[in-house]
This record gives sequence, C-alpha cells and structure tokens, in this order.
Amino acid sequence: MSDTTRPIWSVPTGQGICYSGYREGQSPRTGQYPSPAEVEEDLQILAKNWDYLRLYDSSRHAEIVLDVIERTGLELGVMLGLDFGAEMSNPECPWDADFDEETLIANRRSNDEQVDSAIALAIRHSDIVFSVAVGNEAAVDWTDHLVPVDRLVSQAAKIKDAVPQPVTSCDNYVPWNGKLEPLADVLDFISVHTYPVWEYRTMRDALDYTKQNYYSVSDQYPGKPVVITEAGWPTASNGRGIDPANASEELQAQYYEQLMEWARSENILTFVFEAFDEPWKGSPDPLEPEKHWGLFNLDRTPKLVMRRRFAELLRN
Repeated sequence: MSDTTRPIWSVPTGQGICYSGYREGQSPRTGQYPSPAEVEEDLQILAKNWDYLRLYDSSRHAEIVLDVIERTGLELGVMLGLDFGAEMSNPECPWDADFDEETLIANRRSNDEQVDSAIALAIRHSDIVFSVAVGNEAAVDWTDHLVPVDRLVSQAAKIKDAVPQPVTSCDNYVPWNGKLEPLADVLDFISVHTYPVWEYRTMRDALDYTKQNYYSVSDQYPGKPVVITEAGWPTASNGRGIDPANASEELQAQYYEQLMEWARSENILTFVFEAFDEPWKGSPDPLEPEKHWGLFNLDRTPKLVMRRRFAELLRN
C-alpha cells in the first residue's frame, strides 16, 4: 500500500501499557511462555485500567495474547512488535555485543521470519491489532541488538505493503534526532522511549526531562504523529545504573501520575513501562533494576501507584 493511498494516522485517545507476561521460571530466551490462563488473568487486570497494550514481538506469547483477547472479547487494542536480533556487532554497547558472522546471518534469517509472523498476526487479528512496530531499541548507540537503518527501512516498507494498519518503530529519543530520519520518512508515526531515571534524573526534573525528550523528536518531524511507547520508573535497584535511593514505589507513583496528567493534557498516546515485574530480565541479582519496573508485583498484587488508582476509582 503506497503512502499516497494511506490515510494520515490519527492518534487514538486512551491509555496504554507495555505488557510482557513472563512469570517465575518463564522467559522468551528459553521459550517458556505464559499459558493462555495466565495471560487471561493478566488481561482481565489490565483491561480495567488501560485501553491499549504494547507487545514486544510476534512470538508465541503475542499469538496467545491476541487469541485471548479475541476469545474473551476484552476491549484492548494491541501494538504488535518485532524484537529483532542483532544484524551487526556494536562496539559501543557497554556489555557484550560482538557476534560472529554465522550468528548475524542466523539473526537476519530469524528477523525475516518474525516479519512474516507479524504480517500474518496483524492480518488475522486486524480488529485487535491497531499498529505494528518494526524494531525495539534497534538503533540506539548502546543496544546489543543493532540493526542497520536501511534494513529497518526495508522491513517497514515490506510490512506497510502487506497490512492495512499503520507502521511505526520504537526507539530511544536520541537516534530519532538524526540517525533514524530515513526510517521516519517511511513510517506512519514515530514511537519514542524516554527514561529520565536511567539518565540520572531525580523526581525534581523527571517530567521536564521527559518533555524535552519528546518535543526534541516531535519538533524534528512536524506533521508526523509521535507517541511514547516506553516511559516508567523502577521500584528497586542494586545500584547498577540507578541509585537505590532513586527507585521506590513512592517515586514510581509520583512519576506515573505526573506523566499521565501531562500526556492526557497534550493528547499524547503513552504506553507506560510496564505492567508486571519480570524476574527473567537482567542479572541474577534479585534487586537488578530491570526486574522491577512493573506497576504490579510478580504475584500480580498492585504496587502503590495502582493501589492509589483503585482508591481513586472507589471514591468516584
């Protein structure tokens, strides 16, 4: 479908959240996926509070999520993702991102297969999938799954030709300010990630920094819609990249409340990172910050921000 025949995408109203339902002992690395019953439990929780889900890939997990939404009739729109493997080594990555050619070739093949899966899922669930995201932090300078920009462009073009939904790509705000201009040209809208806490900001200027990140991209591409597909705050840290004093449920609640008040006032579709804590992420250290971004604990009990939200709903 050519750009001349595609309608300009209008930002939908509502609130979004990033969802990955892996529980203890489950991981996309091992192919141990949440069961349909576990996914349904999660979605029943999320549908009470959010209108849209962002999924990271087009794996079996995504297929289960879409099947559950269809079967239950839950009113949830889905941004379907593609989480590509590295197609080139990245010496700028702070951890190991040096791959042999055999691995890179295998990743390219796997990425092509994932594109085919995303197209099939988007067509099969066209009443649920409202957009498709090509890549997840695949261009930022520190990524361990670096993909050349021209490959992202060609994959986005392939998907646009195959599906009726708008196509985007999700990345940190920095590469959108130059490196990803060729990709932005072929997208229907742009998706930005912003994490003040990873850049050593405190609550004092966190929202202002988020606004700077967002507007640096929206000003770069006037006339093209820009949404936020990741923004959040951790509730625990072992000190790796985030001061433990700067990670707590109280701070998470403050950031979420400020973020959503601003996003609603500016009509910016925002996907909060993330729904549930995920123990498979990061290092084995139980206080590894990657494990503690959920608005709900691993056992699905609400953290402070959602307890406040429930109290607000009861008052109203």
